[in-house]
Amino acid sequence: MPLFYIFVRCKIPIIYNMYLTDTHTHLYLPEFDHDRREVIDRAVRAGVKKMFLPNIDLSTLNPMLKLVSDFPSYCHPMIGLHPTSVNEDYKQVLEEMQHHLQAGSFTGIGEIGIDLYWDKTFKKEQTEAFARQIQWAIDYDLPAIIHSRESLPLIFSVLDDFSHPPRGILHSFTGSAEQAKYALEKGFFLGIGGIVTFKNSNLKNILLPLGPDHLVLETDAPFLAPVPKRGKRNESSFLVYTARFLADLFNVKSEKLAEITTENALKLFKVEM
Repeated sequence: MPLFYIFVRCKIPIIYNMYLTDTHTHLYLPEFDHDRREVIDRAVRAGVKKMFLPNIDLSTLNPMLKLVSDFPSYCHPMIGLHPTSVNEDYKQVLEEMQHHLQAGSFTGIGEIGIDLYWDKTFKKEQTEAFARQIQWAIDYDLPAIIHSRESLPLIFSVLDDFSHPPRGILHSFTGSAEQAKYALEKGFFLGIGGIVTFKNSNLKNILLPLGPDHLVLETDAPFLAPVPKRGKRNESSFLVYTARFLADLFNVKSEKLAEITTENALKLFKVEM
């Protein structure tokens, strides 16, 4: 069956028979306060039927859970402390967050990790917080969604300390071919978003030999919108552009690319379509 494209008022292409999963989107943030319902509607109409929400810190838990309550069929929550939110009181924050983890129903531990791009002041604390939350993922049998900006060697070093590390995703992967291979050997999926569409990105050359079997799609909305929306507020409906780019890269139909990456995501999160 050929692909048919139509355009709604928002100019987002809808591709029939394509069911996409956004494994990383922050639709609960204030950037969407004025049109959140419309954003969700555009995503669903564009074929994005599942949206997984990584948490940032204690302040984002309630907005995230409110979004899940409003759209339970489409939105699924995770819990974790983002590395750029780690500071001197991280132990206290993690204690409170673990109480929420024990009392709630979450599909993943995230967004966790180490970020050495913005600030290295709390590198030690970030590393300790990351290791503790990796243990949560193991204890609760949940995937770990890992932020690794400028920190993949340290991320891998922490994971190597666990004899049986959890399953998970390397969010917004931009590492080398060797790092991609290492991640796949550890059983992780690579989270691929708008960066792969950027003209100056070498990521497509890293991914081409791997194929789509070890990938999941993500937007990181409202950040990192793909071409042709680069520079604008990102949203989950824009996942279509990344999917089409990767389908062309791997020389497969868009429906097949969507099928593979969605199956990967649903298996990882243990969620049914």
